[in-house]
Amino acid sequence: MSKNTRRRVSPYIALLFIIIAIYFISTMVGKKVNDITFSTFKKNLDKQNVEKVEVSPNSKGSIYEITGKLKNYASNESFYTTAPLSDETINLLNKYQSEQKDLKIDYSSDPSSGLLYSFLTNVLPYLLLAGLLIWFFSRQLSSNNKSMEFGKSRAKLQSDKNKVTFENVAGLVEEKEELQELIDFLKDPKKFTKMGARIPKGVLLVGNPGTGKTLLAKAVAGEANVPFYFISGSDFVELFVGIGASRVRDMFRQAKQSAPCLIFIDEIDAVGRQRGTGLGGGHDEREQTLNQLLTEMDGFGTNEGIIIIAATNRPDVLDPALLRPGRFDRQITVGLPDKTEREDILKVHAKNKTFEKNVVLKNIAQRTVGFSGADLENLLNEAALLTVRRNKDAIGMGEIDEAYDRVIMGPAKKTRQYTEKEKRVVAYHEAGHAVVGIKLDGADDVQKITIIPRGQAGGYNLMLPKEEKFLATERELLDKISGYLGGRVAEEFMFGEVTTGASNDFEKATKIARAMVTEYGMSELGPIQLEEETSSVFLGRDYNKSRNFSSQVAFQIDEEVRKIINTQYNISKKLIKENKDLLDLIAKALLDKETLTREEIEYLVKNKKLPKEDEVLEEKKEEKKEEVKKETKTTKKETKKEDKKTTKKDK
Repeated sequence: MSKNTRRRVSPYIALLFIIIAIYFISTMVGKKVNDITFSTFKKNLDKQNVEKVEVSPNSKGSIYEITGKLKNYASNESFYTTAPLSDETINLLNKYQSEQKDLKIDYSSDPSSGLLYSFLTNVLPYLLLAGLLIWFFSRQLSSNNKSMEFGKSRAKLQSDKNKVTFENVAGLVEEKEELQELIDFLKDPKKFTKMGARIPKGVLLVGNPGTGKTLLAKAVAGEANVPFYFISGSDFVELFVGIGASRVRDMFRQAKQSAPCLIFIDEIDAVGRQRGTGLGGGHDEREQTLNQLLTEMDGFGTNEGIIIIAATNRPDVLDPALLRPGRFDRQITVGLPDKTEREDILKVHAKNKTFEKNVVLKNIAQRTVGFSGADLENLLNEAALLTVRRNKDAIGMGEIDEAYDRVIMGPAKKTRQYTEKEKRVVAYHEAGHAVVGIKLDGADDVQKITIIPRGQAGGYNLMLPKEEKFLATERELLDKISGYLGGRVAEEFMFGEVTTGASNDFEKATKIARAMVTEYGMSELGPIQLEEETSSVFLGRDYNKSRNFSSQVAFQIDEEVRKIINTQYNISKKLIKENKDLLDLIAKALLDKETLTREEIEYLVKNKKLPKEDEVLEEKKEEKKEEVKKETKTTKKETKKEDKKTTKKDK
């Protein structure tokens, strides 16, 4: 029952109890009951002094309770006595009644004359009925209130306890600069109105899942110190047509009351998809909700102090009317963090964790290429859970390595047992990837090799690019394809037969080769884009999609892709034959140790044997010393340049 309903019903309940109390008090006050013995009762019967008698057995059924009135009693006076529960008592009373005509005797088979019994039979049913009616009406009132709230906005106002600022958001330097204008506007809108500037009504944050779009929107509200309304796009859409539109209206009504404020709509593609698409047409409720959203964004003025920030990872499915100027007229792409940004993100999530001395966040950031902010937080959390599971006091590199493998490939399948032949095949397969990656300059660097099953894979070879770049050359793409094919080549070369273990490698290699032909123009077909990089998810568009090339060109595309794959396969064959000793060396090391790190692989290539732990530590120390020397040299050069600039300015 809601508070409002309680307030309405509670006075009536109190009044009912007051009436009942007054009734019982009035009946009890002023009555006088005299306790007499049964012999005294008989004497009064003999003297014909008894006027009225009521006889009833007590609740236990052991005696008769006799109440009545004597002729000399007052109107509010009565007597009370008890008699044995027997036939003699009844016969005696019947004898007196037959002899005395003025004597009235009432018999009862149950204790009906008691006050409690009269209350239970006469008052309690009415009380229960009144309570039932009150409960029924209160339920009706509460259900009416809920039905009235059905079309209200589900936007939640963030409390000050959960306030987030830019200090809590690591990296995203350019994105913060783009959003700084919104913060300045929310703090001091007059500065913009003087110049006649129109601040964007809506900002669309576009990026992969986990890149920090929601956190960035919360930080904007925290920096501007304004109310922050949070709602998901799916909260607008309901089964009943018109409910979503009413929720949009109610959301903007609340926002206008607390302006300046910020509204954040997460996953806006749930309600903002393009209208009238799909095989069966559009979704009526979603389209009406979108129409109302578009109307509301046009409805409030230029400087009313309401800014909408929306987030999506599918901007290609949004309605064009939603992205036109005057609505979501600014798009900010929140991309995956680079190496320095990943290091900053790791520092934020490492504040409440204890690490061993050998853990360097910079090295972890270098290994986690392609990780989003959420992935990095999950990595450190998995490492912390593993540390607790192993009863350790601090997180070490062993836990971080295991957590990395769990995030990428899943937990290790220790119960899955290889046969000896399968184990050798997997070892040579992964060693084949490593050999091609080591010998080709354009291929990715080998970071780790393992033959421990994880997820659906029997083993995996972690290969990362040497540098994080925006562009890739044709040579680098071809070398990557060779690296993916190295595992199958090693199987065929060593065992004379092939297995199903290279299916995922073929998928990745074929995808790169096809993109080279149809998108990048890196084939004999010339610099022509024959296929789009991404296609729309709407079935209504794809079902009758027109082809950008003829069947003859499709055949030529297949030929070019096959040509690239076969050429790189032959290059991998040549490399494996020329470096059979290195292949055997890495495969035998894998069979002995099952997992090899980058440092161990480099030591194995140089010294033709696996290193001891002391030797690896010494090499790491020397590498750190060289890095420190390089950093000191660069800092000295920078300081010299700055000194020269300052002297020139002074002159």
